[in-house]
Amino acid sequence: MIKLNKYLLLLLLSVTFFSANAQLVQNIFGRKHISLNGRWNYIIDPYEMGYYDYRHEPFDQTKSGKGGFYDDREQMNKSELIEYNFDLSPTMKIPGDWNSQVEKLQFYEGTIWLRQKFIANPATDKKYVLYFGAVNYEAHVYLNGKKLGVHKGGFTPFQFDVTGKLKDGENFVVVKADNTRKQDEIPTVNTDWWNYGGITRDVLLAELPSDYILDYKVQLSRSNPKQIEGFVKLSNAAAGQTVTVDIPEAGLKTTAKTDASGIAKINIPVKKLNLWSPENPKLYQVSITSATDKVDEKIGFRTIETRGQDILLNGKSIFLRGISMHDENPLIQGRLRGEGDMRMMLQWAKELNCNYVRLAHYTHNEQMNRLADEMGLLVWAEVPVYWTISWENPNTYQNAEKQLSDMIERDKNRAAVIIWSIGNETPLGEPRFKFMSKLADKVRELDQTRLVGAALEVHRKGFNVIVDDPLGEKLDLVSFNQYGGWYWELPKELSKYKFDIKYNKPVIITEVGGDALAGYHADEDTRWSEEFQESLYKHQIPFMNTMSGLRGMTPWILTDFRSPRRQHPFFQDFWNRKGLISETGKKKKAFFVLKDFYDQTAAKYK
Repeated sequence: MIKLNKYLLLLLLSVTFFSANAQLVQNIFGRKHISLNGRWNYIIDPYEMGYYDYRHEPFDQTKSGKGGFYDDREQMNKSELIEYNFDLSPTMKIPGDWNSQVEKLQFYEGTIWLRQKFIANPATDKKYVLYFGAVNYEAHVYLNGKKLGVHKGGFTPFQFDVTGKLKDGENFVVVKADNTRKQDEIPTVNTDWWNYGGITRDVLLAELPSDYILDYKVQLSRSNPKQIEGFVKLSNAAAGQTVTVDIPEAGLKTTAKTDASGIAKINIPVKKLNLWSPENPKLYQVSITSATDKVDEKIGFRTIETRGQDILLNGKSIFLRGISMHDENPLIQGRLRGEGDMRMMLQWAKELNCNYVRLAHYTHNEQMNRLADEMGLLVWAEVPVYWTISWENPNTYQNAEKQLSDMIERDKNRAAVIIWSIGNETPLGEPRFKFMSKLADKVRELDQTRLVGAALEVHRKGFNVIVDDPLGEKLDLVSFNQYGGWYWELPKELSKYKFDIKYNKPVIITEVGGDALAGYHADEDTRWSEEFQESLYKHQIPFMNTMSGLRGMTPWILTDFRSPRRQHPFFQDFWNRKGLISETGKKKKAFFVLKDFYDQTAAKYK
């Protein structure tokens, strides 16, 4: 009974820490803040000596809460025993993963402690939020030696209210980052991308008024394109507070009162708007004000819907000329480090004549979606419910739902985002169907202005390529991956096959392609050659065009990317070579085949 009580206590403590994560402040980068990016000291801790004592009890869950690396202790006398020292430890750039910055950490999976010192001068009448854009995967966060909380999920933002916890002068924040893969997590142990560990996105300390604008959504109604609707949520949950939404260029302005939960619903009749589209990525300056706060934002307005086998953008049929991409720089190892890296990737997509990108297989950087808004690229946004996970574990589902909800909450004002994807290549089965169906329902609960998708799998019977997944009933699109010409059959044999699709919905091919080592040339029958990949695209395009409902595709993938799964010592060397662009930025021959098809398709859909 003593052991049971102890473990129940630890569980309650972990739940308390997890729930301490405050609701995300919308547009945190638009608020007054200081950046905590830069050089952070780090300590490699494979045995987690800085977290557990020799009995494997967590230091931060003892009565004193002391003893871990998060205390950042300084030696007070020459006899004192301290077995770590952040000041004497090396540094790494944050944001940035550890695998690409330190050679001995290339394949490291485990715990690393990171510390940053900063100066703060907190005002008594302000609120303060410590924000992390992403930490992979499990993050324990401490401020001045006190635990703020825990966050799981390597690609979604989180933050903590640190009002009253900051010192006037020097402060320090310590993060225990652990990128260990686990069966019951999201994603699970088996993926096909590099498991970059660490603090991979921005860290900042934001200053807010004591009562502030917490959240808002300002979008065109899906059912009525003559109406802007949404809400503004204030941090003070009280009725009768006035909020104003002003779009000066459009001559639109409205005021509304909050209900008892601090939420004011907005409805603005629209006479004329310059609608956002890839050809016309118009963004309006939107100002949201309350009695004590103001937020400025750039928002585009558009509608997206399906009708039969058509996808309608602003009421007009569109073909999604897309490409998939990872959050990785092929030229410099590691995650995309900032706007320059992201703009480079999106510009390559534009050179391919894309109007659409699939940001796979997890939530990408917020800045990527803002750039897509600016550059005119529609977006498929996805959560890492990938391959086979623990479908019957309720905690796994809650984790997936939280990552999905955080993605939607963060990016719900981005006109570029038109599809929320709930997963990739998940296998048929009743537990999986229930799991994925609940995620689809959650999307519709949170956002009625966009489409719901998932990258399904195909099955073959004879010369039929069959798409018959019960999850298709819950989706707006028939979206699936198919690798004819690479994992099954040769490219020149694809004409023998036909698609057998159960649903009368728009078809989006979410993945198609094959590998080629840039610069390796041979005939079209020689695997790994640029000519083989070129031939695959030449045969796949007419094969896919046999589907009457084909309304878009995102071939796999824009650039070669790193993956420990890819073992061939010459052709792969830990690279997935399905990119149309190599790790040196060279466009392979297949790039131009796809571009020619997109040029022709763009002319047809003018």
